[in-house]
Amino acid sequence: MTDHSQPTAPAEPTGRIVLLTTSHRVAPGVLSWPAWQILHAADRVLCADPGHPQLPYLREAGVAVEHAAPDAHALVEACAGGRTVVVLPGGEGDQRLTDGLARLAGSGRVSMPDLELLPGSYDLPGARLLDLVQVMDRVRRECPWTSRQTHRGLAKYAIEEAYELVEAIEDGDRQELREELGDVLLQVVFHARIAEEGLPDGADAQDGDAQDGDEEALGAFSIDDVAGALVEKLIHRHPHVFGDAEAETPEDVHAHWQRTKAVEKRRESVTDGIPVGQPGLALAAKLAGRARAGAVAVELPRGEGIGYELLELAARAEAEGVDPETALRAAARAYRDAIRAAEGLDTP
Repeated sequence: MTDHSQPTAPAEPTGRIVLLTTSHRVAPGVLSWPAWQILHAADRVLCADPGHPQLPYLREAGVAVEHAAPDAHALVEACAGGRTVVVLPGGEGDQRLTDGLARLAGSGRVSMPDLELLPGSYDLPGARLLDLVQVMDRVRRECPWTSRQTHRGLAKYAIEEAYELVEAIEDGDRQELREELGDVLLQVVFHARIAEEGLPDGADAQDGDAQDGDEEALGAFSIDDVAGALVEKLIHRHPHVFGDAEAETPEDVHAHWQRTKAVEKRRESVTDGIPVGQPGLALAAKLAGRARAGAVAVELPRGEGIGYELLELAARAEAEGVDPETALRAAARAYRDAIRAAEGLDTP
């Protein structure tokens, strides 16, 4: 029997669509090697945004970019014959295009090209801090409440957030810990943003009281100054990490820290720099610790009343390596639970 059927023609290559994403937190032009490879090898590179920050750098690299915003059908047709088309979405992505491609792929009626999402740049650790600084800047400028806050007015919130962070740590609640760390970080960024304006505390940023050029005289600084000073401090106080010094034990590290700190601060007394506004037990323990570390031969003052008894307890706790504030809070929590149990209530 003779077979008169015609040979089946080979299927036409469907090509390839590459959605090349980039992070706005990485400097434009800093792209991964696979990204540069596909950009140079592609048959077409499309970008709907004529102001896309990557475009000047692509032009310098000899990559021809067409300003076009094809829909899903047109993009699939552009890949016919096995062509590769790279699409450079804007910072917010292209929901219209991706939804359209998903509908076509799900319909089963269209021979779809290969679809690939290729990150052209990746966020570095800490990159979201850049977003935080930008958001804080906008909120400071546009929010009626935030724009009028001062260092003094916000001080109470720093105290509250610090206590809430301690509570989350002691509770062992990881979700709460993450949130409270964010609230403490907000205080840092908020105060740094206020300081950037160079206004006397209490002046209204919207009144324009600070004249151009006055910021330095008023002690203005930014979050970069805060971070930069902290980096320098950490490097300087860790010569065993960033230098030639050696430290085998936590005690060695503590000794390095205290020596470099003493040179930096040039304090006259071991009590200098201890905030007297902190809780009483913590203050007493800090004073006792400084006196012991500085080998200052001084007896605890004696007197009548519970205060002197608490002072002695705090000094004893510090000498034994116990934080009296933490110890008292733990005992107080147990007391709270006992009270609730006596009331017939569950422990919170």
